[in-house]
Amino acid sequence: MINLESSPVIAAVRTHQDFLKAASSPVSLIFLLHSSILTINDYAHDAHKNNKHIFVHIDLAEGVGKDKSGIEYISNCGVDGIITTRANLVKTGRECGLATVQRFFIVDSQSIDTAVETIKSSRPDMIEIMPGILPKVISNFKNKIKIPVIAGGLIETKSDIISALNFGACAVSTSKKELWLE
Repeated sequence: MINLESSPVIAAVRTHQDFLKAASSPVSLIFLLHSSILTINDYAHDAHKNNKHIFVHIDLAEGVGKDKSGIEYISNCGVDGIITTRANLVKTGRECGLATVQRFFIVDSQSIDTAVETIKSSRPDMIEIMPGILPKVISNFKNKIKIPVIAGGLIETKSDIISALNFGACAVSTSKKELWLE
């Protein structure tokens, strides 16, 4: 498993230019939020060349099937893990030997309860709670489950990072490049 304690900021990238900045930054983990069947292998190779771990958001990967064959393809490209909102893809990712992050969008108290039940069934390695600026929600999850929680979405300042970590997140993902350097 990736040690997020020593490097709790995760670079969430959508463009090739942002990937290049993340690859040369101090972060140890890159969340690739936009990719395609034509680029995943190169991103994985370049990330590893720069001593970075890379997770592909499979729900957003163009040209890659959202099924076992698609996940096997991603695994064969050398990525370290996947991000998804789908419980069935978490299970398949684990079967293919990939680390898994299940992403949840929290809009009300019912969505917390639903997420907890889904987590018990899918058993991801980590979860990402969005938006990540909800300290009460992060704390609530930490009390109900025993897997690492990543805070993501709307993380825009160093104080957002500190707050999320203080309330129990093991890491934060952000597209704010200036926070990758902290």
